[in-house]
Amino acid sequence: MTEILLPLGSLILGFALLIWSADEFTDSGAKVANIFNISPLIIGMLIFGFGTSAPEMLVSGLAAMQGNTGISIGNAVGSNIFNIALVLGVSAIIVPIKLNGDIIKKEWLFLMVATICAGLLLYWDRRLDVVDGLILLSLLVLFFLYTFKQSKNKSHNEFEELEQSVNKSEITKTWLMLIISLAVLVFSAKLVVWGGSSLAKIAGISDLVIGLTVIALGTSLPELAVSISSVLKNQFEMVVGNVIGSNIFNTIAVLAIPGIIQPSNVPAEVFSRDYPIMLLLTAMLFFVSYNFKKNNTISRFKGFILVSVFCYYMWILF
Repeated sequence: MTEILLPLGSLILGFALLIWSADEFTDSGAKVANIFNISPLIIGMLIFGFGTSAPEMLVSGLAAMQGNTGISIGNAVGSNIFNIALVLGVSAIIVPIKLNGDIIKKEWLFLMVATICAGLLLYWDRRLDVVDGLILLSLLVLFFLYTFKQSKNKSHNEFEELEQSVNKSEITKTWLMLIISLAVLVFSAKLVVWGGSSLAKIAGISDLVIGLTVIALGTSLPELAVSISSVLKNQFEMVVGNVIGSNIFNTIAVLAIPGIIQPSNVPAEVFSRDYPIMLLLTAMLFFVSYNFKKNNTISRFKGFILVSVFCYYMWILF
């Protein structure tokens, strides 16, 4: 009994700390961005996108260092599926999401290209190695360059409501909280990896399935919390921007980590089951967001469709 309670407690505590630290890290990052007058687009796509994807990166890195590459790959793919099907779907069900289609179209295109590139690399030799990791990281550099270029366009102001007024005297405190929250992220990611891999061994479940479900859900909770909070405040562009930004980081940063740290073969199930679902949902993201009309809305009906795809995926997974 003790051998189950200890990793289960580690998993629950790790998730709780992940949620708190990711929220605090994102909040402090936004304050720092505002202090230095960084554009709203960068706050949304980079600070929030990176902040809510930090748990996936840390979990993936720690899992890879421990030889659990299945958890790393499953976490990256599973988190993308959770973000679109569950996070965006649930958010739309709560409040229909009104969007600026032109902005969403450009960001989505980069995500789709990254998703296809990642798929081709995985299918090429059925391995995730250092070369694949470096290619994916080069896409990350292109994403940074693209985002900074887009930030110069004054029409990209969809995240202005998120700006916070920060007193200059609070700069030291803000930086301190940023460092503390990052340290807690590292510690909580360690707890999640240890608890998840231990439970997987006890239950005889593969690392890949644990990464695709329990850990992917746990590391996607920050996105879910941020998105629900945003739709309740009518910050609709923030919701989709957060999902797209997080999925870009998951695809080209989180997936690159196990390739660089611990090259390994990619489980066959990823090709036959997981990647196709992720690709399908990435394509659906465009069609539910962009209606070729002036006023684009992700309705409750579309939200139910996304959640239905998620339920179907959970059904075939088990």
